[in-house]
This record gives sequence, structure tokens and C-alpha cells, in this order.
Amino acid sequence: MKESKTLPLDFIIDKLTNSIENSITGEVFDTVITLLTTEDNNKIKKSD
Repeated sequence: MKESKTLPLDFIIDKLTNSIENSITGEVFDTVITLLTTEDNNKIKKSD
């Protein structure tokens, strides 16, 4: 089994909301959350 890597995240979660919100401007972006299928995952380009 291939060993997985933990990738660093470049954002901070400062509160939980139902959408993505720019904490500096207050701008809110419509957000839809869906499950990632194996087929979708295979289409994602991986970078090393």
C-alpha cells in the first residue's frame, strides 16, 4: 500500500458557516458540498 502524504493547508477556519465567506471583506460565496466519487478522484491531476 502506498504511503499517504499530509499536504499543508494555506487557510485558517475561523468560524463555521453554510458558505465560504471572505473574512476581510465579508463577501459570501455560494457553496455546494458533494461527495467525491472514485471516478472523480481519478480525474484530479496530482502534483508532487
